[in-house]
Amino acid sequence: MKQYETVIGLEVHVELATKTKIFCSCSTAFGGAPNTHTCPVCTGMPGSLPVLNKQVVEYAMAVGLATNCTITQYNKFDRKNYFYPDNPQNYQISQLYLPICRNGRVEIETEAGKKSIGIHEIHMEEDAGKLIHDEWENCSLVDYNRSGVPLIEIVSEPDMCSADEVIAYLEKLRLIIQYLGASDCKLQEGSMRVDVNLSVMEVGAKEFGTRTEMKNLNSFKAIARAIENERQRQIELLEEGKSVTQETRRWDDNKAYSYAMRSKEDAQDYRYFPEPDLVPVVIDDEWLAAVKSKEPEFRDAKKNRYINDYNLPEYDADIITLYKKLADIFEKTTDICKLPKKVSNWLIGETMKLLKEKAMEPDEITFSPENFAKVILLVENGTINGVIAKDVFKIVFEENIDPDKYVEKKGLKMNNDEVGLKKIVEEVIAANPQSVEDYHNGKDKAIGFLVGQTMKAAKGKANPGIVNKILKELL
Repeated sequence: MKQYETVIGLEVHVELATKTKIFCSCSTAFGGAPNTHTCPVCTGMPGSLPVLNKQVVEYAMAVGLATNCTITQYNKFDRKNYFYPDNPQNYQISQLYLPICRNGRVEIETEAGKKSIGIHEIHMEEDAGKLIHDEWENCSLVDYNRSGVPLIEIVSEPDMCSADEVIAYLEKLRLIIQYLGASDCKLQEGSMRVDVNLSVMEVGAKEFGTRTEMKNLNSFKAIARAIENERQRQIELLEEGKSVTQETRRWDDNKAYSYAMRSKEDAQDYRYFPEPDLVPVVIDDEWLAAVKSKEPEFRDAKKNRYINDYNLPEYDADIITLYKKLADIFEKTTDICKLPKKVSNWLIGETMKLLKEKAMEPDEITFSPENFAKVILLVENGTINGVIAKDVFKIVFEENIDPDKYVEKKGLKMNNDEVGLKKIVEEVIAANPQSVEDYHNGKDKAIGFLVGQTMKAAKGKANPGIVNKILKELL
């Protein structure tokens, strides 16, 4: 059987985190009632004129600088003409001839090693509306709330050859953009959307094979599955002596199957021409420097600082910096309580556990660093024990209450009364002769059971250190 290699390039659409749309003042908030975030401009009414949102340009510049692009200091908008129900003007304002960013790259790392992925360009454009297909009524409805929401499209070079490289590239892009605050990059809400251009060719061939474009990819797992499926589909076609058709395909993740949507368009099919209603964007050196000066500390630098300045293990630093929200909480909480490793333990342990239980993302965390630090200090100061602390933290996680007041109100302070605890321990020993015998026979785990019984009898408020000390003395 012939050997094939895979060639992959990506088109990544990112909704920018502006409060208003790219060419009008309508809200970009997600989830509004259909067609309530609209006006004559974003619904394409005759005579309406676009006005460019300056923040869109600055976000695009920031992403370009962070991905090592050259900023096109004289860039222009173009009209991309196509006819579809969710496109109210029957054209999309985009950039073809002079995009704002060009010739960038990002470094990725997989098990195969490090690799540089080229970025052909980044351009600004407006989003289309959304079609809602009602199978019950057998009709399609259009919601224009998303129409005019600002996008940047990041077009890579065809430098990737596996699903692992694609996911590594997307994760790197997502982290860069999230750290910049340019977008939340939530695939499930459509604020980051990925189209995969894929072809296969025989190993050693000089020309790329015919590519297809895969759409409807709303998770990294779906992207990986779609890549493997499409790669195999194309190889099977070639092995059967058939040719691959250049087309756009839609991926159904539930059925693990893709089907053709339409033939793949090229630039000439869209009849691009310069946008007559918008003047060129001129970026002077001063504006460019101002955007550059606001660049945050990115993940790699932050991770190294956590290891060197806070003495965190690489494992801890790796997990915390994977999410900007966790990194922000870590730094602010550590500033308050001065206990970086304790903060890290609580974030990686209880916080991640609760996020998983509640099917939440880290950026949905609502508790304050101040209240988080109080929980940690309550334990460190011996006011509550670790068992009670987990219960208190759960309430803080859910409701962001003041843990000091909560512990006081609920009477949860740790019992450090050695005389009172000794009486409880004596009762536990008397009630569990088998465990006492096991301990005397060398079974050290038996003392753990006795500690647990004592804590239960003390309603969880006993000081574990004192309980252990008394148990060992009495045994």
